[in-house]
Amino acid sequence: MTLFLQILLVVTSLLLILLVLLHRGRGGGLSSLFGGGMQSSLSGSSVVEKNLDRITLFVASVWVICIIGIGVLAKLTS
Repeated sequence: MTLFLQILLVVTSLLLILLVLLHRGRGGGLSSLFGGGMQSSLSGSSVVEKNLDRITLFVASVWVICIIGIGVLAKLTS
């Protein structure tokens, strides 16, 4: 089970990197972080962008579940 979770963690990590890089850049750097940005909505403007957001959130949740599962299995075996 641990080997399966580790393989799944590596696959989801690489997929998450790819999905994050596929997103379109929206920010203006630190100025938009403190309210200086011109865009008010954080959601994607197209259907493709919204689907990419959903897929990224799904893969990120699988990634978090894998990390929690590996942690629980490591605690049980020690």
